Amino acid sequence: MDYQSDEDKSKTSGRRFIQGNLRTNVIVQLGHGAFGQTGFRLIAAPTFIPAYLFSLTGSDVLVGLTRAFQAFGTVLSPFIGASLIGHRKKILGITVVVSVLMRLQVFGLALAGFFLGQQALIPATIVLLTLIGFFQGMSQVQMQSLRAKVIPTDKRGIVTGARNSIAGICSAIVSYIAGAFVLQQNLLGNGYASIFLMAFVIASIGVLVLCFTKEPRADSVRIKESFPDTLRSIPDLIRQDPAFGRFFIARAFGSFGRMALPFYVLYAGMRMELDGLTLGVLTTVWMITSSTANLFWGLIADRKGYRLVMIITLAIWTLSHIQLLYVDTLNGMIVFFVLMGIPSGGFNQSGQNMVLEFGKNQDIPLRLAASGSAVNLIGAIGPLIGGAIAALYSYEILFVTTIVLQGIGLIGLIKYVPEPRLRVNL
Repeated sequence: MDYQSDEDKSKTSGRRFIQGNLRTNVIVQLGHGAFGQTGFRLIAAPTFIPAYLFSLTGSDVLVGLTRAFQAFGTVLSPFIGASLIGHRKKILGITVVVSVLMRLQVFGLALAGFFLGQQALIPATIVLLTLIGFFQGMSQVQMQSLRAKVIPTDKRGIVTGARNSIAGICSAIVSYIAGAFVLQQNLLGNGYASIFLMAFVIASIGVLVLCFTKEPRADSVRIKESFPDTLRSIPDLIRQDPAFGRFFIARAFGSFGRMALPFYVLYAGMRMELDGLTLGVLTTVWMITSSTANLFWGLIADRKGYRLVMIITLAIWTLSHIQLLYVDTLNGMIVFFVLMGIPSGGFNQSGQNMVLEFGKNQDIPLRLAASGSAVNLIGAIGPLIGGAIAALYSYEILFVTTIVLQGIGLIGLIKYVPEPRLRVNL
């Protein structure tokens, strides 16, 4: 008679639960992407928020500083997110709570735009964007951990790609409406505040969809750890898996592309008139190219692994900055947003999913927190440095610096990071 330990029985039962509820969970993931991601892409797009901040401050440095504060909010919060779920057999409830808190900050942006005067509006916007970043850092770890629990490894690429593609198409439509109608017509007396209100409503529908997730109980979890304990676990995690450590560094360098992100639209504004219609067109182009490419990247990842996708997308992203140096017309800027949009979703998607394939399953939240915090730290100091470079030198010097740093990350991925699927998990 075959003998199965309680642990083996639990794992078998868990796999059956995942397969039995896969259809439901895929629909939930796609629905959450269509609404949740669409709402937040209006905030994350490299167009509306930078243009809004510049309209309030008139300063490259303050645009970079505000985006830096937003990113600083995401630096340590992933570890808080990991400490909240690492010991839990089920994590859906706490994930929903954090998602709601993140959306309330977007609602705050809308209210601030409608009701605060200029003097109070700038500090309020900085605080709210920082809080969005704080809750986003927590949410990223929790959402990705939840996805890892309900979607099998060999389906994650296509599901994530389809999710991002649907979200991108919806975001493209909404972005065009936001720019060409809401902003151009200054809807409700404040076009930007109206966009933030629209983002809040759409994103809130997404969190309602997420509540229908069918989540299995975890086979094994880490012991309950405080926030400081979680931080202290990182060095051991990297020592136990040097390949993950090299990936950690290479991904961080590749993410220096975020240093230039808030300044694309400001650079374009020096060469052409930027009205609501132009912002809507550029955002729509970015959304469409990113979304359609994501499905392609997901298919490649399922067949060949996420490492290959990271290498290809980082190479294209780096080359797009070279093309940007020669842009002086709207058509040229559209071409850049196509070139930059194609790899942007794929690089983020592959980086997040590749983290899941190193090491042990119970360490997934901790790995996500460590890698996500490194990327978020770059996102925090990057715009600040970028704003200083743009103010002291030029946008061209900023883009050249970005190319060099991303090139270092690309070399690191090619030479020093193995494909984790070819390794035996530690």
